Amino acid sequence: MMAAEAPSDEAGLAAQIAAARAAREPLLIAGNASKAPMLRPVQAARTLSTRNLAGITLHSPAELVLSARAGTTLSEIEEALAAHGQHLIAEPPDLHVLLGTESAATLGGTVAANLSGPRRIAGGAIRDHVLGMRAVNGEGTAIRSGGRVLKNVTGLDLCKLIAGSFGTLAVMTEITLKVLPAPERTGTVAIAGLDAAAGVAALAAALGSPYAVSAAAYLPDGAAEALPGLAGLAVHPGVALARIEEFAPSVAYRSERLAAALGRFGAARVIEDAESRPLWRTIRDALPLAAGLAESDAVWRISVPPSQGPRLAAAAAAVGGRWFLDWGGGLVWISAPADEARHRSITEAASAAGGVWTLLRAPASLRPGLTALPPLSPTLERLTRRVKAAFDPAGILNPGRMYAGI
Repeated sequence: MMAAEAPSDEAGLAAQIAAARAAREPLLIAGNASKAPMLRPVQAARTLSTRNLAGITLHSPAELVLSARAGTTLSEIEEALAAHGQHLIAEPPDLHVLLGTESAATLGGTVAANLSGPRRIAGGAIRDHVLGMRAVNGEGTAIRSGGRVLKNVTGLDLCKLIAGSFGTLAVMTEITLKVLPAPERTGTVAIAGLDAAAGVAALAAALGSPYAVSAAAYLPDGAAEALPGLAGLAVHPGVALARIEEFAPSVAYRSERLAAALGRFGAARVIEDAESRPLWRTIRDALPLAAGLAESDAVWRISVPPSQGPRLAAAAAAVGGRWFLDWGGGLVWISAPADEARHRSITEAASAAGGVWTLLRAPASLRPGLTALPPLSPTLERLTRRVKAAFDPAGILNPGRMYAGI
């Protein structure tokens, strides 16, 4: 078993990284390891974990700002925010069930992977709400970017560079986020009996309406089974779902108006708050795909122009895969029995559709030989290597996690 170190403060973490650099010893960087199956495996003798760097260090409800150490779980943060009627804007998912891991997601891991949920289409990505962070680079030097105020414009914005870098540039120790008041009520307009193309057309109409839709997903009948709020609904071949959030009277009015406006696509049902909230948590965490997932299956998360979502869905079905669509058709979740031929077929279809794909999960025997992200152009590869060298000269932080040899 790989040895693990979990320092309880930033100084201890910096010392561990500095020692590893001196010894030219690669490190696997992790929080709770809830995302361990994602991307490529890291060849390292030791794991450096942030799980003991936990706890909320600042919450100013009036200023809409929260700071927490990297190892703090999302659930702890969500609970603290809910106590003050606030929430995380990007609605980040906890994918540990989908990925087959046991530990809950941490803030550091979520920002490192730049994971955002259904509200991404209305509220932006998680990296858009990072006001500041503290981190330790590959030399063992503590760095800071941004601050704890909304109007911070000084210095280089390293936050957006480190967010989404999967621990290959620096190890975050503390993150400051902008937060917002949580909606008082949610409602979901559901239109069943649509195929993927018609479903995406309905979602496009919903998103283009004046009713401020905050989430839009399409689930084929297999993925929609047993979802909250859909009992008794004749779903086949699939159902389009559009969410509205805000104050109770506004949600009631806009839900009814949106249902009427989408009537040309089929009969609409309004799913009320008590069932709408768990419905979107299920979609957020990709649980429709996680149900029935075999250990030998692979999972892909693909971002495409929304109009291309049905095309990717058809490509998944053609190789025996399961799927559903989020972000109005622009985010395609796919699972299928894992082999190189299916991986090539799905990723080629994604590239042909102008999409960007991420391999979230694959059997350990296949992961080293599969590309986890789209190949870089020569120019981007040179730039990526230069950035990596600037932050991590010895190449000890999660080497090869995103791209082979980087």
